[in-house]
Amino acid sequence: MKVTHVKTRIISTPAGNPLVVGIPVGNATREFVTLELGTDAGVEGIGLTFFGGPLTVALRDAVEALGALVMGENPLQVEAIAAKLRQAASGAGPGGIFTLALSAIDIALWDIKGKALGQSVHALLGGYRDRAPTYASGALMRPYPTAYLAEAGPRLVQMGFKQMKTQMAPSQQSTSRSSVCACCGRASARRLT
Repeated sequence: MKVTHVKTRIISTPAGNPLVVGIPVGNATREFVTLELGTDAGVEGIGLTFFGGPLTVALRDAVEALGALVMGENPLQVEAIAAKLRQAASGAGPGGIFTLALSAIDIALWDIKGKALGQSVHALLGGYRDRAPTYASGALMRPYPTAYLAEAGPRLVQMGFKQMKTQMAPSQQSTSRSSVCACCGRASARRLT
């Protein structure tokens, strides 16, 4: 099996937050880059990546550039392709727009591999757990007013989240542990890095 075509798109979705409601977003959107990797066997893999804002077009271009390097490769050799792409971008990585673009390729390759072998990606990666812990992300962000955060955190706890990703301090300003705890409705808070 060989990769025979690469197709990217930019899609826009409403920017509303499905976890916590109450902040009007108007007509705001979030842009994502989607990738379709096709093979000569008719198996297609879907990948997705996100950066947001005015660099979305640059991210799509990066996905397309990496996709061109994947043409003709055996998509079942996920790790070998990732190594090839890292080598090709050695001056640009790790990190940044390269890593975001690589993630779309990686997701699409694993999708192809799972479909070709008739297995879920979960099974391909070892299938150790039948459940995975999750955390709430995107609901407790800097631009939101403190009053909103004070309501949103406890609501997420009521929804069953035990962990939350936060960006509560305005840029260049720290937030006290007690104010984070108050917003999250938790007895303690710790920084996850």
